[in-house]
Amino acid sequence: MRLRLLVSEAWRSLASNVSTTFAATMTVLVGMFILGLFIALFTWTQSWSNHVKRELVVKVDFKTSGEKGGAATRQQENAVARTIQSNPMVKSVKFVPKAEAFREMQRTHPELTRDLPWNPLPDSFEIVPVKAEDIHAVAKSFEPPPPGVSKVIEGKQLSNRVLTFAHVIDIVFAIGAVVLVLASTLLIANTIRLSIFSRRREIEVMKLVGATNWFVRAPFMIEGLICGFAGSLLAIVLLVLARATVLPAIHYHGFADAPDVHAWAFPLTALILLGMGVGLGAFGSGLTLRRFLRV
Repeated sequence: MRLRLLVSEAWRSLASNVSTTFAATMTVLVGMFILGLFIALFTWTQSWSNHVKRELVVKVDFKTSGEKGGAATRQQENAVARTIQSNPMVKSVKFVPKAEAFREMQRTHPELTRDLPWNPLPDSFEIVPVKAEDIHAVAKSFEPPPPGVSKVIEGKQLSNRVLTFAHVIDIVFAIGAVVLVLASTLLIANTIRLSIFSRRREIEVMKLVGATNWFVRAPFMIEGLICGFAGSLLAIVLLVLARATVLPAIHYHGFADAPDVHAWAFPLTALILLGMGVGLGAFGSGLTLRRFLRV
């Protein structure tokens, strides 16, 4: 019975203060829409950086017949393979024969291989480290180069850029999430404060006749909860429309070709936004009302 009374009081207040109700709902809508975009962008970018990390490899090229000392022998290649397999930082290793490497180059760059009289490519190992951050240490383990090894290629410049970019993404998301939550809370609290300020006499009377703090606070928190739910729901609708508009363009320009590159599932993002909107609405109302309860 008491809950029904509190809900009816909150609903009556929302209906009688349409302007502040609309302002609070729009504030939640904008905050949750930006947060939804931020979550989608961050999780997609994080997935992309993880995809690129998985493609960072150390390539060990063996000597060919034209180099000093002659082509690497099978025994030398086996010795290098044993060294690689005993390294705890190595996740996987793939042996690429020179014939296979040449066929791949013919497929990807036919203009470079059209007039070649022989296969100049070497046998090689492609090593994937357990962690992308270990790529330099894995490459360093081949210094000095073992017998039969011509060179070790780690793509150092690319790997440094990818790893730096991934760390920057983590920092930006952490800072951005805190700023968005604080800004949304303050905006919602300031908007609801207008409604509470116009009803401060009513609050004072309720306190003077013996109403408890929670009995006074509950209708306002329910108002904030309703505004938060409505604003979050509208933000989700806008995100659905934006998703339907933007995703086809992303696929068209080839930004999502990799099957393992994706943002969080949209239903999960929607649940987060609903929870955040409802929580911020109720919390903002309860926080704002504190000063008016000191009667």
